[in-house]
Amino acid sequence: MRRRVATAGAVLAAVGVFAAFAGSSTGSAASGTVTVGASLSLSGDFAADGQAFQRGYQLWAKDQNAKGGLLGKQIKLDIISDASQPAQVTTNYNKLIGSNHDAFVLGPFSTLLTVPASKVVARYGYAFVEGAGGAPSAFGNGLTNVFDVSVPVALNLTSFAKWVASLPKSERPKTAAYPTSNDPFTQPQLPPAQKIMQAAGIKTVYQTVFPAEVTDFSPIANQIAAKKPDAVVLGSVDVPTVSAFIHAFIQQHYNPKFFIATAGPDQGAAFVKAVGTGNENGIFVPNGWYGGSPKADSKQMVKEYIAKYGGTPSGVNADVAEAYSVGQVLTQAVNATHGFDNKKIITYLHSGVTLNSVQGPVKFNKVGENTALQATTFQWQNGVEVPTIPVGQAGNKKPIVPKPAWGS
Repeated sequence: MRRRVATAGAVLAAVGVFAAFAGSSTGSAASGTVTVGASLSLSGDFAADGQAFQRGYQLWAKDQNAKGGLLGKQIKLDIISDASQPAQVTTNYNKLIGSNHDAFVLGPFSTLLTVPASKVVARYGYAFVEGAGGAPSAFGNGLTNVFDVSVPVALNLTSFAKWVASLPKSERPKTAAYPTSNDPFTQPQLPPAQKIMQAAGIKTVYQTVFPAEVTDFSPIANQIAAKKPDAVVLGSVDVPTVSAFIHAFIQQHYNPKFFIATAGPDQGAAFVKAVGTGNENGIFVPNGWYGGSPKADSKQMVKEYIAKYGGTPSGVNADVAEAYSVGQVLTQAVNATHGFDNKKIITYLHSGVTLNSVQGPVKFNKVGENTALQATTFQWQNGVEVPTIPVGQAGNKKPIVPKPAWGS
C-alpha cells in the first residue's frame, strides 16, 4: 500500500513539474544570457560524432553571440554527456529542462538517442530542433515538437542506387551485398536502395542485419569477401564500423567495384586516419553537406573551423554542419517569433516557412522532416571528399568507376 501511495505521489509531482515548465522558456532567458542545453555523446560508441556536434554547436553560439546573441542575450551552452546511452540521454534532458531550467534544448547525435530524448522534451512542451535523428522511428511517435534539419534518412541512398541502376550494362555491378547495423539510422536506408538495384538486374548475394553492439566485424566481412560481390552497400553508423570492414576486405584481398557506407566516410580526416591513407579513395557516402560547399555561410563556418581546429575543408566532419544548422534554425525561429516561447516556436516551424542553413534550405512537413533538402552522394577522390551524384549537377565531379585498388 505504501508503494502505491509513493508511486502516485511521484506521478503527481512529476505532472506538476511538467505543467510548471510546459511551453515555458523563461528560465535563464530572464537574465542577460539565454542558456541552450544539449546532451551529446562525448564518450562511448558515438564519441567522434558527439564531439563533432559539440564543435558545431560551439561555432554557432560563438558566431551568434558576435552578432548580439538571441534577441540581445548572449548564448550560454549547457552541454552534458550521455555516453552514447539511451537511458542516460533521457536523464540528461530531464536535468537540462527540469533542473537546469535551460531556455531551449537542441538534439543529441543519432536517431537511437533522439527518439527517447524527444519524448522527454515533448512532455515539457519544448521545441526539439535536431540534426541527426532522421530515421522514420523519430517521426512516428505522435509528437509535434521534433524538427530534423537534415535529409530524411530513408532517402539517403536512393540517388546512389538510381545512378548505379542507370549505368550501361557493361559498367553496372552484377551482384551486391547489403550488410547493415540494426541501428534506426542505418537500417531504413538499405531496403529502398536494394529494391532499386534489384529491379535493374543486380543480384543480391548477401544481406544481413547485425546488432549495433557487434565489435568484431571480421566474420561478416569475410563472408562477403568470399562471395566477391561487385557492390557493397554498408549500413554503418560510425568510422570504426567502416574501418573494420575495409581492413578485413584488404586482408582478404577483396576490392569491390562499388562501395558505399551510410556513415563514417563523411567524417573527414578521422575517417582517412582510421582506414589508412589511400584506402579511402573510391568510397561513396550520402550526405547533405561537404566541406567544399560553395554556400557563403558554409564557407565562413569552414573557415572559422579550420582557424580553430586546423585541417582542410574536406577534413571537416559533416556532423559539424548538422549541428551548426540546428543553431541557425533556432536563431531564425526566435527572431521570427520575437521571443523565447517554445510553443510559439513549434507553431512557427510547422507553418511551412522555408529557412536557411549551411546545409541548404529547411522546410518542415507535418511530422518535422526537412522536405527541402536532398541527399548528395559524395566520393573520396585523390584524398578529397567531393560531390558526385546527381551526375551532371553544377559543382559535382564525375564518379570514379570502378573503385581504385586499396592504397591507391
